[in-house]
Amino acid sequence: MGNLKDLVGMMPGMGNLGQISEVDENKFKPLESIIHSMTPQERTCPNLLDRSRRTRIAKGSGIPLQQVNSHLKQFDNMRKMMHKLSKGGAKQLMKNMLG
Repeated sequence: MGNLKDLVGMMPGMGNLGQISEVDENKFKPLESIIHSMTPQERTCPNLLDRSRRTRIAKGSGIPLQQVNSHLKQFDNMRKMMHKLSKGGAKQLMKNMLG
């Protein structure tokens, strides 16, 4: 996929983030392990991930179950935020961030 800096630079409106010097891509290794331990169906439809599937993913990736749950929760929060932004919620989001 290339490095993260190049990927961010290709995203619309993110070209100004070119000042990012270096991103420690090793921080993404656990997340990559988790994703590789999922089936294609689980990647497509993460709501299938019940406790037994999460436990299998944790064992397969070598990542503690608590960390797997944390990453999945972050993913779900990001998905919800992106959904709100796509519905025109960017102005409200900026209001909330700026106080």
